[in-house]
Amino acid sequence: MDVGKTQHADPPLAAVAARIDRPIVLVGMMGVGKSSVGKRLAAALGFSFVDADDEIEKSARMAIPEIFEQFGEDYFRDGERRVIARLLEQDGGGKVIATGGGAFCDEQTRSLILDKAIAVWLDADIDTLVERTARKDNRPLLKQGDPRAILKRLRDSRKDAYSQAPVHVISGEGPHDKVVSKVVKGIEKWL
Repeated sequence: MDVGKTQHADPPLAAVAARIDRPIVLVGMMGVGKSSVGKRLAAALGFSFVDADDEIEKSARMAIPEIFEQFGEDYFRDGERRVIARLLEQDGGGKVIATGGGAFCDEQTRSLILDKAIAVWLDADIDTLVERTARKDNRPLLKQGDPRAILKRLRDSRKDAYSQAPVHVISGEGPHDKVVSKVVKGIEKWL
């Protein structure tokens, strides 16, 4: 379900939150705003927020770029899947989980999320992704060449996986609160 530029009134947050019986998992490309939107969404709904990348770093006692460098992407994805599985099981619903850009592209991780959570695909155009990812220097996949070309290639290759999320929201320019409102509307329609 795509949530675009609708002008309907926001659903009452408490009523929507009361109907959510599983975690909300934000998926999409790096730089789309999963962590920023996730924190605001959790606060709006009265839920807890957890960033899967932070939890991976805590579990591994290493930064994600170090894990990629020392062990490779396959090793990282395996650990990522285990951490996400743990997060989905802990404390039941009432939480928002932001995942890394490639998490939902792993077939096993995607199946797990689709089975146990409400997956929300946050999407943005390439220009927005390039601008946002340039703000941080902790993106291992972007260190392998031209960031714009890499982001375009990744977005094109991941689009089919992301499109399996039942809720699709465009995260463009403007305040994250507008994106949060679109996410809530999309979840309400999905419920």
